[in-house]
Amino acid sequence: MSDEVFQIGAIVLYFAAMIAIGLYAYKRTESHEDYMLAGRKLPPWVAALSAGASDMSGWIMLGLPGAIYVSGLIEGWIAVGLTIGAYLNWKFVAPRLRAYTERSRNSITVPSFFENRLRDTSRVLRIASGLVILVFFTFYVASMMVAGGVFFEQSFGSTYLTGMLIVAGVTLVYTLFGGFLGASLTDVVQGTLMMLALLILPVAAVVAIGGLGPTFEELGTVAPDHLSLLGGAALTGATVVSVISALAWGLGYFGQPHIIVRFMAMKNVASAKPARRIGMTWMIVSLLGAIAGGLTGLAFVSSRGIELGDPETVMLLLAQTLFHPLVAGLVLAAVLAAIMSTVSSQLIVCSSVLVEDLYKVVARRDPSKTFLVTMGRACVLAVAGVGILLAMNPGGTILELVGFAWAGFGASFGPIILLSLFWRKLTNWGALAGMVAGAATVFIWDAAGFALYEIIPGFVMNLIVSVAVSLATFRDNADVTEEFDDTVAMTASVPTVKAESS
Repeated sequence: MSDEVFQIGAIVLYFAAMIAIGLYAYKRTESHEDYMLAGRKLPPWVAALSAGASDMSGWIMLGLPGAIYVSGLIEGWIAVGLTIGAYLNWKFVAPRLRAYTERSRNSITVPSFFENRLRDTSRVLRIASGLVILVFFTFYVASMMVAGGVFFEQSFGSTYLTGMLIVAGVTLVYTLFGGFLGASLTDVVQGTLMMLALLILPVAAVVAIGGLGPTFEELGTVAPDHLSLLGGAALTGATVVSVISALAWGLGYFGQPHIIVRFMAMKNVASAKPARRIGMTWMIVSLLGAIAGGLTGLAFVSSRGIELGDPETVMLLLAQTLFHPLVAGLVLAAVLAAIMSTVSSQLIVCSSVLVEDLYKVVARRDPSKTFLVTMGRACVLAVAGVGILLAMNPGGTILELVGFAWAGFGASFGPIILLSLFWRKLTNWGALAGMVAGAATVFIWDAAGFALYEIIPGFVMNLIVSVAVSLATFRDNADVTEEFDDTVAMTASVPTVKAESS
């Protein structure tokens, strides 16, 4: 039996498991809130692994190991920034957002929370933030489908279109039927696959080379600067800007809808603490595995005299060289898991925006729960269709698009989320002005081609404009104050729940 048959068999098995989970979730999805937010019943471990898997995408399996392979630990600063940002997000945003979104008229989307929290009767803020999410995520979904097509093209020699349609089709099936619960449960499997692959591959590479000593010796010979956090370069202004830009990726966490919606779906406020511990453990282990994979992959390739055309395939090379084809197939499935977990999360967020924040705003009647669930599924199908059309003829690199979208969300929503949760005087006009200022700054900064990552000026501009406009338009509102105080009280002292609670 050929190696390719084993590998394809492993991926077919993975696809079947994802569809089965989607059908399981389908039977437990009855209402619109179930479809969009799993009824706010996610246990800590599901919320944690789902947030991590939907966050990292193919970057942690392909992009980061490839960057480390080429440039060494200087590329690891982005991992440091992401770890700090994720921790702060879990520590401060998660518990308060979980409490506030339920207390503020049971908001089940980020735009509806903005509207309810700030009492925006004009509905402009909700529509504008919904459109921002829809535009960025439609292209984000397309970029992940492109990654799926490229993966199949490089791994199995299939056509790009065939690979892209396979990934899109399977992801669409379990998301379409399973909704948010289906996406979250599949994320658990996908996140586990990713972490195991990132742990096993570097260890196997070290064993194959002959141990840690020979591995470091090989690295010292082929790339002596790879173990330096500055890449062996002098501490120049350009280096400082590069490090700051990498660390600034952490700012993006506060405004990523597909991540913070997991906070909103947790079973209760007390779930945030065990979820944070599980989520951060998963993230740190996975990031260290990706970094180690890049370094050990370089040492392995050098020691064996292998020619590696694309550095981002170093983990795939290790899997296919060091393991039985069936195990290698499971590693390939882990790469697909990284891609598909992000796509499913983004499809659900886009669907919720179309139904909850656009359709329900303009609808003249109160639709039934059954109609809303059906429409939610139709919107998943529609967004996926647009993503497929955009992915047919991809332009630019996947990493460039992802980085720009990350900055866009971080600068548009990050300061607004933080101010909504921790500042009483934020107003709807302040939030709207800040969001527009942040998004516009990201576009302008990127177009100008400045070296500093655009999320930094965008985030700062949003913060300044939001505060300035809010101070100018603030009017005391007893209901808003009471709601804010209730939320603070709800999160000030919460009982601890065990991570395995359901």
